[in-house]
Amino acid sequence: MAAVFPAWVVIMVVMSEAAVVMGGFPTTLKLERSIPLASHELDLSRLRELDRLRHGRLLQSSVGVVDFPVRGIYDPFLVGLYYTKLQLGSPPREFHVQIDTGSDVLWIGCNSCKGCPKSSGLQIPLKLYDPGSSSTASTVSCSDERCSYSGIRSSGSSCSGSSNRCSYTFQYGDGSGSSGYYVSDLLHFNTIVQGSVASNATANIMFGCSTSQTGNLTSSDRAVDGIFGFGQQSLSVVSQLSSQGVAPSTFSHCLKGSDGGGGILVLGEIVEPNMSYTPLVPSMPHYNLDLRSISVGGQVLPIDKSVFSTSINQGTIVDSGTTLSYLADEAYDAFVDAIEDVVSETVQPILYRGNQCYLITTSANNIFPEVSLNFAGGASLVLNPEDYLIMQNSFDGAAVWCIGFQKIEGQSITILGDLVLKDKIFVYDLGKQRIGWKNYDCSSSVNVSATIYRGKTELVNAKQMDNRGSSLDQLRTTVALLLHIFVLAGLLFS
Repeated sequence: MAAVFPAWVVIMVVMSEAAVVMGGFPTTLKLERSIPLASHELDLSRLRELDRLRHGRLLQSSVGVVDFPVRGIYDPFLVGLYYTKLQLGSPPREFHVQIDTGSDVLWIGCNSCKGCPKSSGLQIPLKLYDPGSSSTASTVSCSDERCSYSGIRSSGSSCSGSSNRCSYTFQYGDGSGSSGYYVSDLLHFNTIVQGSVASNATANIMFGCSTSQTGNLTSSDRAVDGIFGFGQQSLSVVSQLSSQGVAPSTFSHCLKGSDGGGGILVLGEIVEPNMSYTPLVPSMPHYNLDLRSISVGGQVLPIDKSVFSTSINQGTIVDSGTTLSYLADEAYDAFVDAIEDVVSETVQPILYRGNQCYLITTSANNIFPEVSLNFAGGASLVLNPEDYLIMQNSFDGAAVWCIGFQKIEGQSITILGDLVLKDKIFVYDLGKQRIGWKNYDCSSSVNVSATIYRGKTELVNAKQMDNRGSSLDQLRTTVALLLHIFVLAGLLFS
C-alpha cells in the first residue's frame, strides 16, 4: 500500500450475476470529513512518523451513473483518511473501507479474523464479513484462473493444500500486515439510468477475506473494516469493473481542504477545460510521474535531474493516502533554502518542534512564493503557499506556519500527498496512462465523462444527491449531462 494512512497510503470496485448491469458508468463517491478540524497541537514529527509508517507499507514485493454512498475525511492534524461504505453479499451488509491509491486489492476483515479491531475512533461501527452468511459468496480456489491474476502472486498469494483456497499475505515495511484468502461475492450499488431513474445494481467482484491482521492494522484508533485499493493491477476493483464494462478505466477525485473538508471521488473522468496532463511512468507499481524540476518564485532550483529519476525504489509518487508531502533527500534543502531567500526579510523563521517554521501576522499567500512542480510533457503543478505550508499554532497573535514538505532521509523518493492534492481535480486516466489536474473549488459541481472499453463515451448529468446517493433531481436526457454534486462537510455516516 503506498504510504500509510492508516493502512494508509494513502487507499474502487467490480460482473453482475446477470452479466454486469449497464454498460460503463461514471461511478460517483462523495467524500466527507468525519473528524472536524480541531487542535493544531499534533506536531509535524508525529505526522511524519505516521506517514513514514505508511511509506514503509508500500508493498514490497445502457449508460448511467453508478453512485456509491461514500464518505471520508481529510484532516492533516488529526491524521485523517478517506473511507467509503460498501454493501457486499446477499443479503447485503455494509462495510467501511479505507480508500487507498497505493494498493490494488480490496480486502475486508472476516469473521475468523485474529487481530482485527473491534471498535473505531472514527465512531463508525465495525463489522466482519462472513462468507458463510452470504448466499452468493464463493471461495476462489487455487485452480481458478483469477488466482493467477497479475499482482496476486507477486503480493504473496499462495494455495492452501488442505482447503484449496487461493490465499494471500500482504506484508508491509512497518511490520503490519494482512493475510487471508480470496472470495467472490456481489457488490451492490445504485445505477442512475437516463432520466431520473435510480436502480439498484450488482456486480460480482473478487476480494480478500482477511483472517489475520498485525501491526498498526490492529489499532482501533482510526480503524475501518478493510482496505479499498485503487491501483492499476488486474485485481483492483477499478480494473475489474472496467474489464466487465461496468465502469471506465478512469477515476477522479477533488479533495476539499477547508471548511471541514470533504470532496468528490468518481469512477469516470471529471471534465474541465485547461486540465494539465502528464504521462504515468510505465511499468511502475504505483502512480509514478516523471518530475523534471522544481521552481520557487519562478526560479528553477539547482537540483540534479537524476534526483527525480524513476526506478522501483525512487521517483515521484502521487498518493492520496499520505497526509503531508515528501521530497527526495537531495532536493529538500534546496527547496527550503529557496523559500527562505524569498521571505527572510518579511517573516521570522523559527524551529518549532524540529520543523522549519515562520511567525506570520498576515496571510501566508501575501508573503510566500508560488512553487511549481514541472513534469514531463510540459505540465506544471502550481502550488500556492497553503499547498506546501501547514499552520501549526499561534503565539502572541502571530500564526506559526511550517513547511509541510518533509525530507525522506537517504532516499530519492518524492511523494505528493493530500497537502498537495487538496483543492484540485485529479484525474487518473489508466486507459491513456496519464494523470491530470487543475485547481478547483471541490464544493462545486463537476462534469463527468465515462468512456467504456467498447470505445463509447457519455457525459452524465445528475443534480443534487442525498447522503446515500439514491435521491436525485430530474436528469437532463442530453448527450452532455452535468453531474452536480453538493458535498456536505462535517457529517458522519448515518
